[in-house]
Amino acid sequence: MKFCKRYEEYVQGRRQKELPAVGLKKLKKTLKRCRREFQSRHLHQDGGEGDGSKYNGNCAVCDGTFFPSLLEEMSAVVGCFNRRAQKLLELHLASGIHKYIMWFRGKSSQDHGAMIQEGKDLVSYALINSIAMRKILKKYDKIHYSNRGQAFRSKALSMHIEILQSPWLCELMALYINMRQGKTKNKAIVRLFGDCSLTFDDDGKPALSCGLFDSMKVEIDLTCSICLDTVFDPVALTCGHLFCYMCCCSAASVTIVDGLKAASPKAKCPLCRHVQSLSQLSSANASKIECLDAVSYVPFQEGVHEGAVHLDELNILLSHSCPDYWEKRIRTERVERVRQAKEHWQSLSRAFMGM
Repeated sequence: MKFCKRYEEYVQGRRQKELPAVGLKKLKKTLKRCRREFQSRHLHQDGGEGDGSKYNGNCAVCDGTFFPSLLEEMSAVVGCFNRRAQKLLELHLASGIHKYIMWFRGKSSQDHGAMIQEGKDLVSYALINSIAMRKILKKYDKIHYSNRGQAFRSKALSMHIEILQSPWLCELMALYINMRQGKTKNKAIVRLFGDCSLTFDDDGKPALSCGLFDSMKVEIDLTCSICLDTVFDPVALTCGHLFCYMCCCSAASVTIVDGLKAASPKAKCPLCRHVQSLSQLSSANASKIECLDAVSYVPFQEGVHEGAVHLDELNILLSHSCPDYWEKRIRTERVERVRQAKEHWQSLSRAFMGM
């Protein structure tokens, strides 16, 4: 079965959930119309003899409709995925009185098995939409003999509309593994992801791995690029890169007492050196884009540290999977945290006393 038909069946099966999706069929029709117009124009210019020569440059047919439409749809998909994943993780991590409050507000109507199924559905939703985006951009490049589809995907990464870049995908994968290793004994629930696991290479470096249909595999490296060790108390910046919380604070020149929100808007990601993240486009903005190059002019929002996400599920998973390493890091970081807290309160005391 071709992927487009498979994708349409997937979308139809989940229409009741009102999840936004990529209009794959509509985009393919746009490309098909563009191909006919190009071939007709090419044959006319060559006197009826087409040699299939390649061309580069802008395509008025596609750049006015294809990229703006895809940009708007992917923004909607990523936004929906992030909201639903955040809500599910908030529910799972809630404890005590907070969980009862959520239950009374109607946010906790699902049982344990339904929560796992919801997590599985969200991961599937993320992965199949990522594949859809890659395939349609690959088709664009094939029809136009260009690399503009690849360039769009690179810009999508910087704009955070590449769903595999979302920190909530990492958290949902960790959530599933935590539940599989927990008290759940229902084998039907446990076998939601046959290939989703925490793996270690020959050097003991961990990674989240998930094998997908369509011969695609996702691997998320869990090594901090600052200390070159397994991420401890992990945090994801808005550019998608993972670091130890203390390492990230140090790189941003802030203390753990002040936190990453105190980081300068000009502070860069230690890995990709991005200063600011790009805001997602609204429907109105997306409709005004007339070509791919206009993507460069999307307005900036907060710095990469401002919207950093603490990965609590991943923290739980790694603490259970690497207990000896975790204990060692706890002891090491406790000393540093106490030192920074002491210096912070001493500086406040001196300021209060006018010293």
